Amino acid sequence: MQILPTIHSPADLKALAPSALPQLAAEVRKAICDQCMTSGGHLAPNLGVVELTIAMHYVFDFSRDRMLWDVGHQCYTHKLLTGRQALLGRLRQRDGMAGFPEPRESAYDLFSVGHAGTAISTAVGMARGDSLNGEGFDGTNPNGRRVVSLIGDASIVNGLAMEGLNSAGTLRRQFLVVLNDNGMSIAKPQGALASYFDRLRMSHGYAEFKKRAKDVAKLIPGGREMSELYHRMGDMSKAAISHDAWFEHFGIVAVGPIDGHDFNSLIEFFTEAKHFDRPMVLHVKTVKGKGFSFCESDPSATHSPGPFSVPDMESEGCRIELKKSSRSFTSAVGEALTDIMKRDAKVVACTAAMPDGTGISKVAAAFPERTWDTGICESHAMDMMAGLAKTGWKPFFAVYSTFMQRAFDQVFQEVALQGLPVRLLLDRAGLVGNDGAVHHGFCDISLLASLPNAVLMAAMDEPSLKAALEFMRKHDAGLSALRYPRDAVSDLFTKQDCPEFVVGKARALVEHASPDVAVLAYGVMAIESATALTSLDSEYRVNLYDARFAKPVDIQLLESLLSKNIPVVTVEDHSVRGGFGSCVLEACNERGLDTRLITRMGLPDQWIYQGERREQLVEAGIDATNIARTIRAVVQAAPKATRTTTPSKVRVS
Repeated sequence: MQILPTIHSPADLKALAPSALPQLAAEVRKAICDQCMTSGGHLAPNLGVVELTIAMHYVFDFSRDRMLWDVGHQCYTHKLLTGRQALLGRLRQRDGMAGFPEPRESAYDLFSVGHAGTAISTAVGMARGDSLNGEGFDGTNPNGRRVVSLIGDASIVNGLAMEGLNSAGTLRRQFLVVLNDNGMSIAKPQGALASYFDRLRMSHGYAEFKKRAKDVAKLIPGGREMSELYHRMGDMSKAAISHDAWFEHFGIVAVGPIDGHDFNSLIEFFTEAKHFDRPMVLHVKTVKGKGFSFCESDPSATHSPGPFSVPDMESEGCRIELKKSSRSFTSAVGEALTDIMKRDAKVVACTAAMPDGTGISKVAAAFPERTWDTGICESHAMDMMAGLAKTGWKPFFAVYSTFMQRAFDQVFQEVALQGLPVRLLLDRAGLVGNDGAVHHGFCDISLLASLPNAVLMAAMDEPSLKAALEFMRKHDAGLSALRYPRDAVSDLFTKQDCPEFVVGKARALVEHASPDVAVLAYGVMAIESATALTSLDSEYRVNLYDARFAKPVDIQLLESLLSKNIPVVTVEDHSVRGGFGSCVLEACNERGLDTRLITRMGLPDQWIYQGERREQLVEAGIDATNIARTIRAVVQAAPKATRTTTPSKVRVS
């Protein structure tokens, strides 16, 4: 008899005998793997935390206690145990299960979480809030709420996680940090702390922990207080107290590492930690991709694959076969940047824990001495690039648009303010599809456009991407940034020559001598706009431009159009507030041009959740159909003197 279908809430889980939990874990793994094969998803991270998640729900009561997820892409088991099995069949799709914690789905999800390093700080806030409300668990309130945060070994090096630990050490109540140590993030963890965990995993066994525990408790920072805490701990925790634990410097008792796939150990440790009234870190060792050999042997490839198959799942060394997809912007960037580094020995590259997701893995393979992965440390990476620029190098920092936000202070202070030529490659700009609201790149223009002398660009296809990268290589006057989506490159205009990028100059794609309307599209929205034009047939004369630059915009082109009373429609897959269209309005206002002739299209002032990118474009109203509809409305509302019915000659460049 299957167990998983009978679990409608954690209360059903708690009714099971411990001996039934391994079967439940196997069923959960199969359900997750089967679904990811169909729809794609974060496979290996979720397979690695199945026992860990089941054990936490078995011991704690998260209908009352607090569970805070870091990053959150390992939450599938948690969702299956909290009443959302019916949503799994539409994983990361519209009206289905979000791939990250999502409070709209369930009260068991406290935050929408998609960025690393946040769990400890939000957990500290909830712990303090519960205590202020008289609801927190401590020595005087045994029925109070407990707080648990789960963070990965790669996320713990994030600066925010460090700040959270520093604050957590001042708490005088129960507070548990579960460190999920699988030796991986998306790629291999980077830095000295990752090396520390490697040494810790290899050095001390359970017996040695038990032998040293009592003496160590007297020696760690805090002296007598820590020794007193030692006596409050249960036998399991005493035995596994880490005698050289780095976390003790934060005033936090550290326990482990323990086996994150052994239910008996997990349940015993969580039961003791549940009643421990001071902050504790429980170091848990897990295997990313646990349960399927094709995942365990290649956890990077199976971190977040698209739909896939495994031809011979039972054999050793079997590999997944991803469904074929079109060439992506990310792949194009990796190859183009590799070519640039072959031609220019001063070019260096960096990523922050996303070597595959940004294409930098290709660059690193060719130029390991000039390429770095800093781990999940965007702020550090940005400042490191500033230091490289200051010493005469030409740094390219490839980072998701949504993660660049985490380093904006460094872009401002150490890059733009200093006038340093750091080059930002903003992957996943715009709507990202299945990852949803936590990962949309919707505010990079509004952030970066505020910086004096910044040059902001977007690529509409692979030739324009290469041209933009070449421009950036030569641009030494300050910060430059190039945005591109999580999407396939289009070949719609690749038969035409792609001119070089010149600061503040747009490219004409379709041009009439006397147009009824002009469309300035930023980045890939030029392709969407070109598709819209085909549905208009010869109804109107529409000029289409690849804007290329959001800062500075092509003010000469705009002045030429608006001075002739030609309406202008701007189109972008960025927030309409503070985006490319806003840059156009501001530039035209400064020139005294009639901005009433400008219509902006972009992401609306609302959250857009998981689904296919095409669905999200429709929801945002910036798909080809809606662009064509807007063009018609603009032309029909324009003064009749600007309209004719006979199309003039079209120039396509």
